[in-house]
Amino acid sequence: MGTFIDFFLHLDKHLGDLMFEYQKTTYLILCLIIFCETGLVATPLLPGDSLLFAAGMLTASNGILNIWLLIVLLICSAILGDNVNYFVGRFFGEKVFNIKFLKRIIKREYLDKTHAFYEKHGGKTIIMARFVPIVRTFAPFAAGLGKMNYPRYISFCVGGALLWVPLLSLAGYYFGNIPVIKNNFEKVILGIIFVSMLPILINVLKAKMSKQKS
Repeated sequence: MGTFIDFFLHLDKHLGDLMFEYQKTTYLILCLIIFCETGLVATPLLPGDSLLFAAGMLTASNGILNIWLLIVLLICSAILGDNVNYFVGRFFGEKVFNIKFLKRIIKREYLDKTHAFYEKHGGKTIIMARFVPIVRTFAPFAAGLGKMNYPRYISFCVGGALLWVPLLSLAGYYFGNIPVIKNNFEKVILGIIFVSMLPILINVLKAKMSKQKS
């Protein structure tokens, strides 16, 4: 767990080392991470928002990757991951929770929270979930499980990817190397995580307050 936290907080260093070692192959590595984070219900804790920000920042500083090619590839990876997740939910659904090793990794409470989020916001959830860790991973699965109309789903899916990837990648590209941000990268990452988790925290607080009232 310590190594996992260290990777998150020092993502700029670890990702920078990765870029210098693997050069252009880093495109593939980053695409695989985004695909797994959005497409596999067993990997909801992989970095998403912070990874996009760090990738944009390092692309600007070391020049190894091209920011526009990176954005296009990551958008495609996010859309592909969401579609895999959707069809797993559509065709396998509840059966996923009968697989022993997956039951230990996938928390049903994550799916329940995503269902509640989905019921409240409808199709917009697919777009909104792009910016909410964990919910981002389970929203496509929940959409498939609920048999959401695919043409409607894919329109929200593409729209969300077109907002999420460029927004965070370009934020890192244009602002990540400002000294005050670069020198306080750990705090910036914690800030990104906090802001992205805020909708979940607000929903939890609202649920507790409603229980107390009842």
